[in-house]
Amino acid sequence: MPNIQLDSIDLKILKILQEDADISNVSLADRVGLSPSPCLRRVRILEEAGIIKKRVTLLDASALGLHVSVFVLVQLERQIKEQLAAFETEIRKRAEVVECYLMTGESDYLLRVLVPDLATYERFLKDSLTRIEGVANIRSSFALQQVSYSTALPLVHLQ
Repeated sequence: MPNIQLDSIDLKILKILQEDADISNVSLADRVGLSPSPCLRRVRILEEAGIIKKRVTLLDASALGLHVSVFVLVQLERQIKEQLAAFETEIRKRAEVVECYLMTGESDYLLRVLVPDLATYERFLKDSLTRIEGVANIRSSFALQQVSYSTALPLVHLQ
């Protein structure tokens, strides 16, 4: 991945694309003060550099019936390379797990799980998570309300 210096126009492009990935190149160029061709060239450079990884459509979980958000702390029996890799392989197979982080501290992993209801979470827990070899401890916390959520990365430190 090439290392590039981001200028103020690059930062404007990134900010706008984080808000609206569907914006046309003509509109994007207009908003950042470039003509379409140089704007598209900059976007392509940002993509080639790996700064823009991909463009996606964000869905409303609640509108799709995914009303229960659970944060799950998982502790393994041993933190050895093979056990970590095996856990990660199994967890990637589960669509309910929308985020998974290897952590420091008391727990080895933090998962964010989205399901329609408590019964579905219970099935996920009993039929999937507890059956992964090496899992020693599982603690679940249910989100009552999403207070803040953003997919946009903070770019202030680059200005």
